[in-house]
Amino acid sequence: MRQTIIKRSMVSTLESVSIAGWIILITGALLVLLPMLAKYLPSAEELEKVPPILLYAYRKDGFTFVTSPILIIISLLSMLWSFLRSGS
Repeated sequence: MRQTIIKRSMVSTLESVSIAGWIILITGALLVLLPMLAKYLPSAEELEKVPPILLYAYRKDGFTFVTSPILIIISLLSMLWSFLRSGS
């Protein structure tokens, strides 16, 4: 009986780690792709149409930095949730 409980606990832990891993992987891929997509936007006026919570772009002297504040927030909440679950 004890082994069954331990196995269920391990499966639950592995599932939550797997889900957190996928979230981090997808978030990372999106953060890597955002600067590449920003190069194809014709002008700063096009970026102003996108809400800043979805996309933030900084351009200066040929340098482009693009990020998504909402993706950062989701990542931080995911890590916090994972940390709180493992602590309890």
